[in-house]
Amino acid sequence: MVYIGSVGLGIPKHELPQNDVKQLVKHIFPYNEKQLERLMPVYDHAMIDKRQLVVEKDWFKDSHTFKERNDLYQKFAIEYSLEAMDHCLSNEHHLTETIPYGAIDMIAFVSSTGIATPSLDAHLINERPFRSDVSRMPLWGLGCAGGAIGLSRVFDWITANPTKIALLVCCELCSLTFQKDDASKSNIVGTALFGDGVGATLLIGKDSPYRSYNKKPIPKIKKSSSHTEKDTLSVMGWDVTNNGLGVVFSKGIPSLVNSLWKNHVSDFLTETQITKESIHSFIAHPGGKKVLEAMEDALQLSGNKLIHSYQVLKDHGNMSSATVLFVLNEWMKETIEENEISILSALGPGFSSELLVLEWCN
Repeated sequence: MVYIGSVGLGIPKHELPQNDVKQLVKHIFPYNEKQLERLMPVYDHAMIDKRQLVVEKDWFKDSHTFKERNDLYQKFAIEYSLEAMDHCLSNEHHLTETIPYGAIDMIAFVSSTGIATPSLDAHLINERPFRSDVSRMPLWGLGCAGGAIGLSRVFDWITANPTKIALLVCCELCSLTFQKDDASKSNIVGTALFGDGVGATLLIGKDSPYRSYNKKPIPKIKKSSSHTEKDTLSVMGWDVTNNGLGVVFSKGIPSLVNSLWKNHVSDFLTETQITKESIHSFIAHPGGKKVLEAMEDALQLSGNKLIHSYQVLKDHGNMSSATVLFVLNEWMKETIEENEISILSALGPGFSSELLVLEWCN
């Protein structure tokens, strides 16, 4: 068993209401009135009130090179990852006392919105008092599924090392990938959905002394499952251009929820001998309103089982891999009875689905 001991967040300071995004888009893109009339409902129906960004809104009015974007990515990724890690290791909602950086045996860093070599986990190690023998696991290119996949890979590592603890950091600065000169539907949808954020979570082995640092019931990971559908590479990803990373979105994503995701969940529940009715909650990455609605429809779920996914989407937008950790943080604030079961879920490029069974325990 691997226990999720704490979550911490790094939230950028520039908050942008959805209506301001709409006005900005009208200013940036050379659309006529008829085109605007057709496109604006994308923003109105996204179920997003606001999102937080690492840059001010005027930044989007100018064109930027890949280097300019990536320099900002490295700067702000380090800043807000440190904020999320500090919050995670001292979060009074989850911990009785602060866990020192010297106790961390492994750091995993997940991101898809910028590049760095050395990978950014090395930069974070230099900024905090980690041990020099701390293990590193940088994971790139997993997109929206990265938070769930990161949890699965760290789960595997700690299962093999049950006395150890690890820090998983998911950092996505989606706003820096915005392409001013790209008037494609994918870019419009991305503009309506994406925000910036960093989530960090502490994972604790079953034989670690740091299990005693937790307060109320916490989730333990019991099992994970991965599924990658062949011949779906064009569904989601980046179009790498001279100006940066251009978003690729297929309008068929909600339909894949009703096929790929539904079948993956069904097979996973059968394998783990869990009934749909016994599931307390779905800790689902909110890819967007249509994706969440498709999940509800596919499994005939009540809205309460996805309540925090909807709320995080409303307050922060889609922050790619980090978003599911924001949702997890909200569920961990709840007082959930021991032995209740949650399913943590995320979909991403590949096209892939990742699922984890969480059981709440003292």
